[in-house]
Amino acid sequence: MVAGYALVGTAVVLLATSVLTARPGAPVLDRDGYLDRWAALHHGYDPRANAWVRGLLTVSFVVARPLARRGVTPDVLTLWGVWLAGAVYVAAQAGGRWPLLAAVLVVVSGFGDTIDGAVAAMSGRATRWGVVLDSLADRISDLAYVLAVWAVGAPAGLAVACGVAFGLLEYVRARAGVAGMDEIGVVTVGERPVRVICCAGALLGAGALVAHAPQAATLGLAALTTLSAVALVQLVVVVRRSLAATPPPRG
Repeated sequence: MVAGYALVGTAVVLLATSVLTARPGAPVLDRDGYLDRWAALHHGYDPRANAWVRGLLTVSFVVARPLARRGVTPDVLTLWGVWLAGAVYVAAQAGGRWPLLAAVLVVVSGFGDTIDGAVAAMSGRATRWGVVLDSLADRISDLAYVLAVWAVGAPAGLAVACGVAFGLLEYVRARAGVAGMDEIGVVTVGERPVRVICCAGALLGAGALVAHAPQAATLGLAALTTLSAVALVQLVVVVRRSLAATPPPRG
């Protein structure tokens, strides 16, 4: 009940902030300009080379462009994503068929993670602070997804193991950047879209098969834990190889 009231109050504040917007100073980019800007912000990786990435970014562009032209700021959209993640947990812990709504909210929240970045890129509002806020929001949302799956019946130990696995994955990626790895490196089997799919699937199963909700939740979380562990090994191997080939800084 308290969580529900908190969500409603936060939604009112975010809605008011979303309405009080300012038009961007520079023209909003078209699709090709957005893809070029995205490539520049991701170490030169060309999204046109991968049909999946190109398709996802095209959908993000279609949704984000009206928001960018309206003047909605990327930070507000990032906070909306966190709000949706909180709503996932509130819906899941209600039990019964409510995890079906939680599954939908996971997908919406996960897709929304691309919208704030798209708005930032096409409106020229990408900032270093935005990168930090977006990363923090992603970790909070990831945690909310796992807590939601735990709330419908997954074992607590498995939830902790899952959180540790993908937490280490993101930690290694972040530290590799600090150590000098300035390219994407590898797209692992445990990237954030996979977390969205596994958690949404677990909640969907729990809501559709109420009598077997714990089993559905456990299966989804076990799959995510396994994939995150494999992804961690993938990333460590690539990071070690990449950093070994990078000349050390001159003293």
